[in-house]
Amino acid sequence: MAKAIDIQDLVVEFPGARRGSAVRALQGLSLSVEQGHVYGFLGPNGAGKTTTMHVLLGFIRATSGVARLFGEDVRHTIARRRIGYLPEHPNTYRFLTGRELLHMAGRLFGLPRAALQARVAELLAQVDLEAAADRRLATYSRGMLQRIGLAQALVNDPDLMILDEPTSGFDPLGRARIRAIIAGERERGKTVFFSSHELSEVERLCDRVGILSGGRLVTEGSVAELVKAGESLEQYFISTIRSAAN
Repeated sequence: MAKAIDIQDLVVEFPGARRGSAVRALQGLSLSVEQGHVYGFLGPNGAGKTTTMHVLLGFIRATSGVARLFGEDVRHTIARRRIGYLPEHPNTYRFLTGRELLHMAGRLFGLPRAALQARVAELLAQVDLEAAADRRLATYSRGMLQRIGLAQALVNDPDLMILDEPTSGFDPLGRARIRAIIAGERERGKTVFFSSHELSEVERLCDRVGILSGGRLVTEGSVAELVKAGESLEQYFISTIRSAAN
């Protein structure tokens, strides 16, 4: 069975401040994610997490190395048809209503009209936005925008969800709802690859975690494998990042 995500020796360079110079955002990154797993992709700001996601999504091209989704090179459009994506700061057409946004996303994926109608109703209930479905997105709070963004990421029933800080800006009830959605997707055999600074959420949800520092994967494993008894994932993360910086 092909892995959901398979990255080998990935390097991404961006132009530096001086002519002819370059900044390496990823430095030979290699990792893989099994299908049906929830993988927590951790690291401090600037570690290369969002850059990695953007390579997987086809937003940027790697300088070298290979990234595959379900065995398909990410440079091929077919590899991205099975993905749902939630950016850290969803930015969409604020003049649309929540319902209209989901209908538009569904049509882009070619969902039949009857199936789309039912799918939109299901997703609005899932993210608890039925009462606000016909309000314009411009009137939504940050948490509501995150929830409608998550619904949009789910509209095509993706096999792989890529989520950048999915619980950012949520109150405890909102975080619990997102956890339930992610756990439900895993139960259905779906794969979830997400970054988060909410390490308590990662501890509860993830089958495996990887910690990125300076564009390199410095450690990887299950929380039980990495974190000693009596230690929290947050304590382990801080000590790992400090060690990597020395």
